[in-house]
Amino acid sequence: MEKRNHTTVTEFILVGFMDYPQLQIPLFVLFLGIYMVTLVGNFGMIILIHVDARLHTPMYFFLCNLSIVDVGYSSVIAPKLLMTFTSDNRTISFIECAVQFYFICIFVTNECCLLGVMAYDRFVAICNPLLYSTAMSKRLCVVLVIVSYITGFVNSTTQASFIFSLSFCGSNVINHFFCDIPPILKLSCSDIHNTDIVHFTLSSIVVMSTILIVVVSYIYIVTTILKIRSSEGRHKAFSTCASHLTAVTIFYGTLIFMYLRPTSGYTMDQDKFVSVFYTLLIPMLNPLIYSLRNKEVKEAVKRMIGITSFQ
Repeated sequence: MEKRNHTTVTEFILVGFMDYPQLQIPLFVLFLGIYMVTLVGNFGMIILIHVDARLHTPMYFFLCNLSIVDVGYSSVIAPKLLMTFTSDNRTISFIECAVQFYFICIFVTNECCLLGVMAYDRFVAICNPLLYSTAMSKRLCVVLVIVSYITGFVNSTTQASFIFSLSFCGSNVINHFFCDIPPILKLSCSDIHNTDIVHFTLSSIVVMSTILIVVVSYIYIVTTILKIRSSEGRHKAFSTCASHLTAVTIFYGTLIFMYLRPTSGYTMDQDKFVSVFYTLLIPMLNPLIYSLRNKEVKEAVKRMIGITSFQ
């Protein structure tokens, strides 16, 4: 039997941002600050929505779940990233890498689904306000959230099964700060053609279907808003849409850039910085973009902390 010159990979080395040694301390402080703000903002939103009965509406129910998802996938990534700045040991075992990818895929898929659900919720609220309470019943809201989680588990299980059944017997250096699909596939010594097809197909289905829901919902929303006679009402509605669409554009833009293109087209150094947007910045910004600029949330904060004025 012919002997091979390589051994099976049992652990990986996360390069992170070690290519920039002069920026190690500033980047550690920056990412630690982002993670702390993410936890405070999202946990604060979850607590506020649960304790204030006036926020027990479909929109805030979805926002609560969005905050849970944001805390989830930022927590899967940030602690390991911070460790690469403070420790010389940057290894991650094969199993740990698979688990990290599995949960990242679940949470990112959930985020896509929830963005689509929230767009539909706004469509019903603005275009059919008289039917809103009936159309967006508590049962339907729960079902929509459950479906988003099931979609995440199915997508993640399928992709992880294909990716981590590949053989890894060459380099074990992942040029990234977490176990993402492109850098992992680059390390495989197996034929990744089928895995690439499965990954591209499932990612396309999740991203494009939810984008379609968002786009169609907002076409109807904008059409309805333009029929509002009050300029103040139109301005307020457009302002809300602009904030939402900004976050959606950043999130989906990075996902499309990262995943919906051939594996051969990836430049890892560039992709690391792009990944920061959807893995760390978006979870931090979501409480502000979706909720903290909302008058109802400000009023809820006033009631919660007992302050008579809150600006």
